[in-house]
Amino acid sequence: MVNAIGFAPLSYGIESSYPRWQDLVAFKKLRIEACSRVSITQTSDKKLKYIVPIRSKAREFRLFNSVELDRVLTSVDEDEMSEGFFEAIEELERMAREPSDVLEEMNDRLSARELQLMLVYFSQEGRDSWCALEVFEWLKKENRVDKEMMELMVSIMCGWIKNMIEAEKEVGEVVDLLVDMDCVGLKPNFSMMEKAISVYWDSGKSDQAVSFVEEVLRRRILSLEDGVDDIHRGGPAGYLAWKMMEKGDYRDAVRLVIRLKESELNPEMYSYLIAMTAVVKESNEVAKALRKLKGFSRAGLVAELDEENIRLVEKHQSDLLDEGILLSSWLIKEGNTSVLSSVHEKLLAMYICAGRGLDAEKQLWEMKLLGKEVERYFYDIVLAICASQREDGAVSRLLTTLEATSSSSKKKTLTWLLRGYIKGGNYVDAAETLARMLDSGLHPDLLDRIAVLQGLRKKMHQPGTAEIYLRLCKRLSDADLIGPCLVYMYIKKYKLWIVKMI
Repeated sequence: MVNAIGFAPLSYGIESSYPRWQDLVAFKKLRIEACSRVSITQTSDKKLKYIVPIRSKAREFRLFNSVELDRVLTSVDEDEMSEGFFEAIEELERMAREPSDVLEEMNDRLSARELQLMLVYFSQEGRDSWCALEVFEWLKKENRVDKEMMELMVSIMCGWIKNMIEAEKEVGEVVDLLVDMDCVGLKPNFSMMEKAISVYWDSGKSDQAVSFVEEVLRRRILSLEDGVDDIHRGGPAGYLAWKMMEKGDYRDAVRLVIRLKESELNPEMYSYLIAMTAVVKESNEVAKALRKLKGFSRAGLVAELDEENIRLVEKHQSDLLDEGILLSSWLIKEGNTSVLSSVHEKLLAMYICAGRGLDAEKQLWEMKLLGKEVERYFYDIVLAICASQREDGAVSRLLTTLEATSSSSKKKTLTWLLRGYIKGGNYVDAAETLARMLDSGLHPDLLDRIAVLQGLRKKMHQPGTAEIYLRLCKRLSDADLIGPCLVYMYIKKYKLWIVKMI
C-alpha cells in the first residue's frame, strides 16, 4: 500500500493545455478525499503504470513558462540544471512515494537554485500545486529556506490567491488556503492579506472583501511578526479601511471597524487609528461642503438650509464625533501606552473640526503631559475657537502658554485670536485685541481692521460701543493705519448732531 499525503491540486478551475499528472497516470483506482489535505491510496495489488516522458534537456522545462519562472530562471540556470533535477521532478510526479522521501534521497544532488526552480515548476498552471507545498514543507524541516526562498513561496501563494478570486471561488475557500499554509510552515502574513483584499476591492467586489476580512479575523490566522507589536503593523481590517478611505468612503471605513469590534472579531489596534483618521477626514469634508453651501447661499445661487436639513447635518456631525470618541475609548482600554499620543492627536483634530474648543484644549494638555510636541499652529486654532465661543478662561490659559515667543509668531497668535472674536461676533473683545497688537508694535491686517470697525458700527446702539469705536479710530489714525475721518454723532435728547474729526 502506498500513501501520499499532500495538498489537493489547486488549478482553481482554469483550463490549461499543459499535461497534468492525471493525464499521465492511470488514476482510475485512486481515491481522492474532498478536503484540503488529501490521501491518495492505491486500492489494488497491481502496480500502477506511469507514462511520464523523460526530460533530458533544459529547454523542455521552458515549456512550462510563467511570470515566476521567468523571474528565477536564467540562461545560466538552463545550462546548469542537472539530470538529478529532472529525475526528482519525474519521481515526484509519479507519486509512488512520499515527496519527503524522494527529496531526502536526492538531497545531495539538488542545489538551492534547483530547489527554487522545483517550487516554480509545480506552481505552474497545469501542474500539481500540492507538490510545491510538499517541497516547501520538506525545505522548512531541513532548515533550507532562506529569505529568497521565502519571498518566492510567498509570491507563488499570492498568485494562487489571485487566481482563486478571479475564478470567483467562495471566500471560505480562499481563507482555507491561507489556513492550510500553516501545515507546511508558511505563516500567512500581511502581504498575502493585502493581495487578497486588493484583488477583491479592485475588482469591484467590496462585499467579498468585507467577508474575507471577517473570516480571517474569525479564524485568527494572522500572527504577529517578530519584534512588531499590534499597533505598528498592518492588518486586514486596517488595510480594508484604508482602501475605503482612499476611495473617499470615510464613513464606511469607520463603520467597518466598529462593526468588527462589536462583533467581537477583534480587529488589530492599527485599524482603530485608521478609522479615527477617517472620522477627521469625513468631518473636514462636511465642513468644506457647508462653507461652499453658505457661499452659494450668499450669492443667491441656492436657498438656505431649512431647519430639518440643519438638524440632519448637526446629527451627522454629532454621530460622527461620537463614533470617533468610541474608537478612542477602545484604544485607550487596550492599555498600549505607545498609542496614547496618537489617540489624543486624533481626538484633537476631531474636536477642532467639530468646533469644540474646551475639549480641544484638554487634548492639548493631555499631549503635553505625555511629552508629545504639538505644533504652535494647533494652539492658535484652538485659541481662535475658544475666542469665538467666549471661553475666556481657556483663552487666558492658551495666551499664557504662547507668551514667550518671537514677534512674528506673536502676531500670528493675536491674529488668530482677533479672527476668533470676529467669527463669534465679539467685536468689543476684537477691538481690545487690535489695541493690544498696536501696543506691541504689530500692525493688524487691513481686512481684519475693516471687519472690526464694521462690526462696531453695527452695534453702535449698544451702551459704550460708540466710545470704543472712537478710541479705536483714534488709535488706528495715530498709527497711520487709517486717514483722518469725520465722525457724526447724534444726541437724540438735544436733537443735536456733533461732527468730530479724528
